[in-house]
Amino acid sequence: MTTPAPLTPSPLPMSASPTTASPGLPTDSTGPGLAFHRLVFARKRSGWWTPLAVAGLGIVLYAVMLAVLMAFTIVIALTDPVFLDRMMTVARNPAFDLSDPVMLVVLLGTIVLMWPAYLLASLIVNGKRVGLISSAAGRLRWGWMLRCGLVAVALSVVLTGLSLLLPADGAEATASGPNPLWAVSLVLIILLVPLQSAAEEYIFRGFLMQAIGRWLRHPAFAILLPVPLFVMGHLYDLLGQIGVGLFAVAAGWLTWRTGGLEAAIALHVVNNLTGFLASLAAGSDPTASETGPVSFLWSFLLVGGYVALVEGMLRRRPLPRTLVLTPPAPAPAAPVWGAPVPPPAP
Repeated sequence: MTTPAPLTPSPLPMSASPTTASPGLPTDSTGPGLAFHRLVFARKRSGWWTPLAVAGLGIVLYAVMLAVLMAFTIVIALTDPVFLDRMMTVARNPAFDLSDPVMLVVLLGTIVLMWPAYLLASLIVNGKRVGLISSAAGRLRWGWMLRCGLVAVALSVVLTGLSLLLPADGAEATASGPNPLWAVSLVLIILLVPLQSAAEEYIFRGFLMQAIGRWLRHPAFAILLPVPLFVMGHLYDLLGQIGVGLFAVAAGWLTWRTGGLEAAIALHVVNNLTGFLASLAAGSDPTASETGPVSFLWSFLLVGGYVALVEGMLRRRPLPRTLVLTPPAPAPAAPVWGAPVPPPAP
């Protein structure tokens, strides 16, 4: 990894009111500033227990949202026995059938719901400044994310064009036949895949990095410890799992390096959109095919090239990536009653 150049921190005074001021700020909050994985210290509540509380409450909220979604699907199933059979098939084998828009919405929607569950749980437990789960600027930096997205799209187009000149992978995807609803699936992919990708980034690079950063200061822990969890959430072969692990390391590095989730979200969105659109064109399941050498090389070059290009952008135009807190002003000393009064001067 490249040693980053020092960047200008983003100052944001902390309120000195008893409800928001922290009695003991960590040393990095007033010196170099809080990096992304340490931003929980800028929230209203930042006790050691808060990551556990956010996780517990988030799981409860997510379960409630899933229950509502399940109730909705049961109502539909009662009126359509064929839909019930399709739901049972998905429960046994949760694969993305791009020829079935309803199942596409259900499977992507269950991932998207993690985002509002985490957002609401963080707001309840940690209090205001919920925008700090997005970046050190206290918000999602849309302009920066758009620039990163354009870089990722351009790189993906170039690599895809070059991959067409190489021999096809030995591992062939299993085609599901013609898709008469391909236009509907295309619209749903364009609408839902960016939300699904962002939701995963908010959980694996947002919540997990800031939870680990609350307990462990060095960024390597926050970058590397969530990687196995991210890999286990993707059921690929060994080569595919290695690619997922490399992606997770790069996304964690980008999040820490840039002080926010935008660069990782942009890469994730472009990577997933490319995979889904290619599978839609081929009539296959984007998660079922084995990873061949060409696919792995494409992913490796996309991630590595993107990280290098983002680093170049940062060196040309540094981006504030830390948050400096102002300690609360000390309370004025209380008068001491009953102290002896000095005699008047003669």
